[in-house]
Amino acid sequence: MNDPASFDPERSAPPGELAQLTPLVRRMLAGNASAMTYKGTNTYVVGHGEVSIIDPGPEDPRHIEALLDALNGERIAHILVTHTHRDHSPGARLLSEATGIPIHGCALPEPARMATPAEWTRFQSVHDQGYAPALILKDGECVQAGDHTLTVIATPGHTQNHLTFALQEESSLFSGDHVMGWSTTVIAPPDGNLKSYIASLEKLRRRSDRLYWPAHGGPVTDPQRLLRGLLQHRNARESAILNRLEAGDEDCATIVRNVYGNIGPALQGAASLSVLAHLEELVESGRIDTSGPGGLESRFFPKLLRKPPEN
Repeated sequence: MNDPASFDPERSAPPGELAQLTPLVRRMLAGNASAMTYKGTNTYVVGHGEVSIIDPGPEDPRHIEALLDALNGERIAHILVTHTHRDHSPGARLLSEATGIPIHGCALPEPARMATPAEWTRFQSVHDQGYAPALILKDGECVQAGDHTLTVIATPGHTQNHLTFALQEESSLFSGDHVMGWSTTVIAPPDGNLKSYIASLEKLRRRSDRLYWPAHGGPVTDPQRLLRGLLQHRNARESAILNRLEAGDEDCATIVRNVYGNIGPALQGAASLSVLAHLEELVESGRIDTSGPGGLESRFFPKLLRKPPEN
């Protein structure tokens, strides 16, 4: 049996192979590695004999077939979904169609605020529009099957509908995209919201889970330390953005160049959206002003400066 504290994601099982991680947790990696998904989406199998599956992943029939082959002789009790980004939930539909087991999971996707036309197009492209759960799980509900119990914990921020699942028997948490060890979480308006994300981090700080199983990358073996680090990182990023506004930067693209430096092209869009999330929170809290059409096309400036005329 693997010791989670020494689990190395670089030496983990290849896509399509179900790996035993702890007495109650197995993992199969989907073959969708990218700059945003790291090695791919982790599909977790919880329990033995009667199992719950968390995040069946992208719309990849090969991944679902490999999962079903690996679980031959076991019964799937629950298909659970943390959120509706396309690397997490479309596989749930394929798995449900193959087994007849209904999907239980997060709510349908919706923006955290009114979206501009361009944002609405992007929102629809990144979310699984075919997601149709038989049951929407609520914060605090319990999902039980066989040898395990999962408690639903609502953690909006990365998306409005993001859920995490706490495994009571092992004091661990399936943290989805809310907390990951390999990268910070992208907060992408209009569905991502920084204020909600920070509140969800604080919510997890009040818990005592000893181990996190993220949707991408290896386990988080010291969750409280990482949570403190994530909060400190957001505070530092806010200070850097405020400094750039004081220096005269007014738009997301300029702030990204000056704060992130030589970031790769594949990550520039995510960085711009995360900066926008910070700027929108600063506007909402009354610390800066804004003008323009909204979203990435807006301009931002310190509160004491006079707004430029609208174009």
